[in-house]
Amino acid sequence: MNDPQTPGTTGSPGSTDNPYIANIPSAPSAEQERALRKLTHVLYALYALFWLTGGVTAIVAIIINYVKRDDVTGTLYASHFTWQIRTFWWSVAWGVLGVALAVVMVGFAILWVLGIWTLYRIVKGWLYLNDNKPMYAART
Repeated sequence: MNDPQTPGTTGSPGSTDNPYIANIPSAPSAEQERALRKLTHVLYALYALFWLTGGVTAIVAIIINYVKRDDVTGTLYASHFTWQIRTFWWSVAWGVLGVALAVVMVGFAILWVLGIWTLYRIVKGWLYLNDNKPMYAART
């Protein structure tokens, strides 16, 4: 019978064919949690190494951030992914501006401040990850 009021039948909130229930991510297992934590550490390392690779590792990291973003939904690692993605894109924007303004010397100051800011973001994020803290406080 197809009774929406009877649990376990088509259309009921508890049935597995309910699209709203099926799309809610389940809590990751301990093994998945460890894998996500390790991945997030690796991504911080890739962002930190961009200084030595001319940005290549940051491009690899941002691609991984976007590909794996759904996997971290509902975990504290989601806030770290958001932090990393924002750091990347703001760094790109300010980097382009700094390079463009380097002709009038102001750009060098922008690039210097950008380097300090990016380093701060990587260190702060990595320390929060090490302490199992999300990057953003919960909104109440």
